Amino acid sequence: MSRHATSPADDADESLIQLTEAQVMAVLAQGRMEERGILPYSSNHSFLVTVAADGLTLPAVYKPRRGESPLWDFEWGSLCQRETAAYHISQSLGWDLVPPTVLREGTRGLGSVQFFVANDGDEHYFTVQEDARYAPALRQLALFDYVINNADRKSGHCLISQDRRLWAIDHGVCFHTELKLRTVVWEFAGQPIGEDLHADLATLATAVKGESSELAQALCLLLKTGERDALAARLRTLLRSRTFPEPAHHRRNYPWPPI
Repeated sequence: MSRHATSPADDADESLIQLTEAQVMAVLAQGRMEERGILPYSSNHSFLVTVAADGLTLPAVYKPRRGESPLWDFEWGSLCQRETAAYHISQSLGWDLVPPTVLREGTRGLGSVQFFVANDGDEHYFTVQEDARYAPALRQLALFDYVINNADRKSGHCLISQDRRLWAIDHGVCFHTELKLRTVVWEFAGQPIGEDLHADLATLATAVKGESSELAQALCLLLKTGERDALAARLRTLLRSRTFPEPAHHRRNYPWPPI
């Protein structure tokens, strides 16, 4: 998989280079961070930054732990870890829904740092949900959000990049031990899960259970034991039912605002 970025020498003519996932992750994890500004309309403090290493400069979104707003149902200081855990789940599934994300020290302390995806701000889930080109990615997203127990899948948390790919962002309120799924993506509810998607979920379930797997080791540093157990239980539910999750009758199933 490739990412586009600019190197400092190319800033004048905005030349593009292609980077591998490993290169992007290395720069995000080890590069020198500089703040470019605060991102508006965020419930938690989020900063647009650049991260530079080895002659490469990447744009990123930095969400420091100290900027997290207190929530009654999520432990303070854990949202940046949940953001990072969501990326690991996306990668383990092989679905590449979440931009590269690391947990590291930054200009304002520990926080998540996620590659910034250049996107069309006028496009989001509601504008592409009937476009057949996005159906495969949206099917993955519906399952992904159930797996991570996403409590806030707004339409605007789906980005359409310049190369017309769908990306999923904002995963700070995920992985609760109680079911809190709130999403705008319900059009596949009750439908059978395809064999390819089912196989991906089975592979993920094995990685989550395997104590020596790279994923399991990463999640041990990011989520509590009960949260990891609940993750495994949701995977078992999907694998047994072989159907997309449906809205629950006894609770709120949609985020607010929806965009």
